Amino acid sequence: MRHKKIGRKFGRETDQRKAFLKSLAVNLLLKGKIKTTQARAKEMRRLVERLITKAKKNDLAAIRLAAKNLPQPAVKKLIREIAPRYLDRPGGYTRIIKIGRRASDGAEMVFIELV
Repeated sequence: MRHKKIGRKFGRETDQRKAFLKSLAVNLLLKGKIKTTQARAKEMRRLVERLITKAKKNDLAAIRLAAKNLPQPAVKKLIREIAPRYLDRPGGYTRIIKIGRRASDGAEMVFIELV
């Protein structure tokens, strides 16, 4: 039973899964909107929203936490452009828009974007 188990595994080992989610998060932060599957978007949303919430403080600890999880270009954009945009917003920085099923395997596809 998976009671109270949080997070999806995506059929990957821990290090692969973390790298996979980081790459999705970096693409979302740099591009603003990406197309992916619903499960990936929901899992990535957790990571991105936590990073934005921390980055809103704009102190050294927040910058180091972002740098630990993201490459330098994404950190710069997060701290300078994205976080100041959401200073008065208490949460919910992303929006998931369903666009239908993928033809090849029937996976539910979505757009995830920064609000």
